Amino acid sequence: MGPSPGSWRKKGPWASFDFLSQAGKAHRLSAEERDQLLPNLRAVGWNELEGRDAIFKQFHFKDFNRAFGFMTRVALQAEKLDHHPEWFNVYNKVHITLSTHECAGLSERDINLASFIEQVAVSMT
Repeated sequence: MGPSPGSWRKKGPWASFDFLSQAGKAHRLSAEERDQLLPNLRAVGWNELEGRDAIFKQFHFKDFNRAFGFMTRVALQAEKLDHHPEWFNVYNKVHITLSTHECAGLSERDINLASFIEQVAVSMT
């Protein structure tokens, strides 16, 4: 049995997200939902992509081993959530883009996964 939703919560701007609640059909975030959910992610370096309804962030690690470990932890969670990032890795750099194909844009699933990614990145530095 996996961890309880509360066990993923850590201190930080993303602490209020429940990483395991992904049930139901994804809907594209409204302007009000974006105003509520995106500021904390923007504050830690996530940016909206121009010309696409998605968020993006670049991560830099000490070496390839840490970058790969980070990707492994994110991949395991993404598989549990059935919500997978678009990403690119070269040595110690990982570029991640999040968008929900089901609704052709940003959804709460992206916010939750980005929040989990932040938690992992902080724990790897």
